Parts: sequence; structure tokens; C-alpha cells
Amino acid sequence: MIITMIILFAVGYAAIALEHLLKINKAAFALLLSVALWSIYILNASSILADSADFMVFAENAAKEHLSLFEKIISFVNEKQIIEHIGDIAEILFFLIGAMTIVELVDVHGGFSLITDLISTRNKKKLLWLLALITFFMSAVLDNMTTAIVMIMLLRKFINNAKERWIFAGIIIIAANSGGAFSPIGDITTIMLWIKGNITTGGILPSLIIPSLLSVIVPVIIVGRMLKGDFTRPITTLESKDTNHLETAKYLNRIEKRTIFMLGLGSLVFVPIFRAITNLPPFMGVLFGLSVLWIYTEILYQRKQNIPEHDKARITIILGRIDISTILFFLGILMSVAALQCAGILQDFSTLLKEQIGNVYIINMLIGVLSSVVDNVPLVAGAMGMYPLANEAIISAAADPVYMANFVQDGSFWLFLAYCAGAGGSILIIGSAAGVVTMGLEKINFIWYFKNMTLLVLLGYIAGAVFFIIQELWLFPLLI
Repeated sequence: MIITMIILFAVGYAAIALEHLLKINKAAFALLLSVALWSIYILNASSILADSADFMVFAENAAKEHLSLFEKIISFVNEKQIIEHIGDIAEILFFLIGAMTIVELVDVHGGFSLITDLISTRNKKKLLWLLALITFFMSAVLDNMTTAIVMIMLLRKFINNAKERWIFAGIIIIAANSGGAFSPIGDITTIMLWIKGNITTGGILPSLIIPSLLSVIVPVIIVGRMLKGDFTRPITTLESKDTNHLETAKYLNRIEKRTIFMLGLGSLVFVPIFRAITNLPPFMGVLFGLSVLWIYTEILYQRKQNIPEHDKARITIILGRIDISTILFFLGILMSVAALQCAGILQDFSTLLKEQIGNVYIINMLIGVLSSVVDNVPLVAGAMGMYPLANEAIISAAADPVYMANFVQDGSFWLFLAYCAGAGGSILIIGSAAGVVTMGLEKINFIWYFKNMTLLVLLGYIAGAVFFIIQELWLFPLLI
């Protein structure tokens, strides 16, 4: 059974990675894979759960005494394991739906145009630095794909030459991925780690802000040395071909756009504060922010009678524009990883890594490089399934307490995992959502990016990683 599940996961993973060649949405493969893995697991669970302490406690429940052993196993898988994993995954999915809706709402109402108005420089080097820094910090609040789309649309307002625009677009990809790595809400992987309690806002921000910045600054410095002179803004702006375009923004004045932008940005920034105050899951904070924006926009439409109904970007319309296939992909891949975890495969793999490598920094750097080839979501989900979130009891009972100490909340492993999975996705253009969407928008080919950007990304990635390791092993202990 174990071999069958591993082979099936590898085949499904390959199909997901080859989405563009197969021309079938990766969500379809992820959902099929999750159902297949859970089906194999439940049909063979008796051989795995026989010695499980959790199952023994479940089976001894008085309400289950009348059931046969097989019925108890089926009940345990359905009522405990699947329900628990669905609950954990639902927290992530509801957070994403809320955040994606907020970002789309701000974009449709022209909120991001306020950023474009702030850039007045004509110098190519200055523009490169501005775009990199804006992308970096914007991605810490928005997801990296949305940030990349917004910044590419912004870039088209400044650079007309397509090949020259590719250089700036490459830096945008790097900055979007690295910017998401140091924030608990900046990337799906950091969101996953934050929601599960592996990292905290107070832990990730000071630990990863400099490594993440270094991973951007190094490529920008090198690219900046190659850029000379000034640029001339194109007379006509290249627009995206959106067949579902809403003209809402043209009916709003600057104050109204600014209000929606600040409400949207404030809603996302407020999420960690909301969690700290209430101790409720982060998705509740996102839903709170979404509800505030919902009420504001409805009041706005009631007040502005000049907006045609078909151009009113109501939340009910915005929800139809959300990329639900991405949500279903996360559901499928996270449930697939959960099946591997319940079958004990991830635990066996973590033991193998410890025996063969035994260094959490090397393990994470390998994960980062691998995330440039395959999606970082299942990689991080797999790592979370392989290693427990350690506490004092787990550390004291471990055969190697020093090694296990890396897995406490805000431990070196989890923080470095967030950095490597985020920044490492830029090594290849297909390694992140930001890279893939930019590849589509600007028609950048894989070979050009590999020749011109991959080495620069690796230099920045290694620079940030080296700083993090020095910081963890030398700087932070000195401060303590």
C-alpha cells in the first residue's frame, strides 16, 4: 500500500507540474489525487492503525463498543482524521477566499492606481529600485501573484520595449516572491505556517526581513549596473485583455479610491492584530475586513447614482471573479498530503532526511531549490506533516533534543522553511504563481529567464540564506 501511494503521488505530482504541457488545470489532478490516496488509505487502514495510540483511544470510546474492528477503523478515518484535516485546511481556504476578494475589490475600484501616480522618475536605475521595493513590500500584504499582476500593469505605463520590460519583470518576480516570505500573510506557505502556529508575526518579521531583502537587493544591484540612461513613457498604455472588465474606477474620485485602498490594505494588515486580540483563527479577521468593505461599497453605490448597474463591482460580482480553481487546487493537494501523513509516509521520510542529511539548514535549502521546479505548497505541507511542532515535552523525550529544538514555534526550521520556499520559487520562472502569471502576461520564455535571471536569483537566495544562518547561530544568541 505504501509503495502504491508513493508512486501515485509522484505520478499526480508530475501531472500537476506539467499542467502547461498537458493543458489540463492542475486543480483537476490535485482533486483526483486526493480522492485516490484517501481511497487506498481507508481500504488498507487496518494494517496501519492497529498500533496507533490515537486509534486505541478512539476505539475505547463507549459509543463505539458495539462496532467491529473494521467499523471502528472506518469510523476513525471518516470521523476523526478526515474531519480534523478538513477543518485545518478550511481555515486556510476561507482565509484565501477572503483575502483574494479584498484584493480584487480594491483593484476593480482603482485603488492600486494611487501607487502608479507616486512614481515620477525617468531614470531606469531608479525605476528598477522603486519597482523592486514597492513589489517587495506590497507582496508582504497581498499574495505574490496579485502583486505581480498589479506591478506588470504598472510597468507597462513606463517601459514600451518588450525585451527591456522583461528585465524589470524578472525583478518583479523575485521581489514578489521574496516579499511574501517575511510576512505571515504574504504567501500561501507563510499563511499555512502561521495558521497552524508554527510561526508567529513577532517571530517571522524580525528573522526574515533582512534575508528576504538581501535576496532581492543582490539581483537588483547586478541588473542595475547594466541599465543606462532614462526611459520615455509610452504614449499609449498596453492594456490587459480582460473580457470581464468593469469600469467602476472611472466613476470614483480620488478620495473614494483612496478610502477603498486604505480599507482593503488595513483589513489585511489588521488580521495579525485581530488574532492577537481575540485569539480567533486568522480567517475570522479576514472575513471581518471583508464585511467592512462590503458594507462600505454598498453604501457608496447607494450614494452614487451615476454608476450603471452593470459597472457596480458588488461583492457578489467580485466573488465570481475569484480564481476558484486555485482554491480547489489547494484543497486537493493539501488533502493528498494529509493522506500521506495519516499513512505514516511523511514521518518515515523525515526520519530518512535526519539520518542522511541531519542538518535543517541544508534540508530547507534543498526544499527551496525544489520549489522552483514544483509548487511550494505541497512541499511546505509535506514538511509540516513530516515534523511535529515541538514543545518542551517532545524535546525532552526526543533521542536528539538539540535537533528537535529546531522545530519549536518560531524555530529555525520553520522560519528558514518560509524563506527558502518563498525566495527559492524565483530560481526558475515556472517555480511560482508570480513567475507563471508574468510569463503569460509578458510572453517571457523559459530559456530567456534561465539565461538572464536564474544565476542572479541563486546569488540572492544564497546571500539571504547565509545571513539567516549567521543570524540564527551567532547574532541572535549574542543578543540573548
